[in-house]
Amino acid sequence: MARIAGVNIPTNKRVVIALQYIHGIGATSAKDICAKVKIPHERRVNELSDAEVTQIRETISRDCTVEGDLRRGVAMNVKRLMDLGNYRGLRHRRGLPVRGQRTHTNARTRKGPARAIAGKKK
Repeated sequence: MARIAGVNIPTNKRVVIALQYIHGIGATSAKDICAKVKIPHERRVNELSDAEVTQIRETISRDCTVEGDLRRGVAMNVKRLMDLGNYRGLRHRRGLPVRGQRTHTNARTRKGPARAIAGKKK
């Protein structure tokens, strides 16, 4: 099992797919990394040599912001919005949708499970 950027990537998947298990690497980034290291798209992780895994590791650390650094950056951006007290920060603070979605119905993912209101039924 190859360990890249602190993540154990699955061994029997193609390299392009397995790299996407790392937070911050999507389909396009994974293809770019494979192109830079000159690994064909059909190659599986268990077929990689140690040198190729090392090259992938170096490319990711040099070119991409991944895992802990990326999560920390996103959290800092949200905290900055909340400290500023602007509209988006207030929505984050209250746990409501931030990007203009309706809240009269739906929005259950952000708001959590529905709470009963006492005396509403007749």
